[in-house]
Amino acid sequence: MEVAWLTVGWVLVVVGIVGCVLPVVPGPILLYCALLCLLGTSHAPTVAVLVAFGVVTVVATVLDYVVPALGAKKFNCSKLGIVGCAVGTVVGIAFFPLGLLLGPFLGAVIGELIAGKSLGKSFWGGIGAFVGFLVGVFLKLFACSTMAIYYAKAALDL
Repeated sequence: MEVAWLTVGWVLVVVGIVGCVLPVVPGPILLYCALLCLLGTSHAPTVAVLVAFGVVTVVATVLDYVVPALGAKKFNCSKLGIVGCAVGTVVGIAFFPLGLLLGPFLGAVIGELIAGKSLGKSFWGGIGAFVGFLVGVFLKLFACSTMAIYYAKAALDL
């Protein structure tokens, strides 16, 4: 049974890391679930570790939604620009991998243009949304990498 828990955990680790880049896959939550899989093995983490990584998971998940909006707001992006960034991020998945980079930017620019802003201001709103998106991805990657390393060390008895 231990092998089954470890196998499920490894799958969750891989999918969770992918989820750091794909916005529709909840990377931090999946990595936390991988840690929970260790409870069914002889490699179970302590309660303190689970609580600490639980807090990291919640913070990373919340920041994933807040940071892109803050980036857009810092560059004076309108609400339509922020919505455009979110839509562009989701649509960009269909055009992987370039769409993941251009989607948030183009979505924010289009949203800003719809809001009646000039092309120049729309461009800066797009830059802000894109920077916020990248910061969010890096924060998720950091959180997920930390959990993945902990999982690997525990599962491999390192």
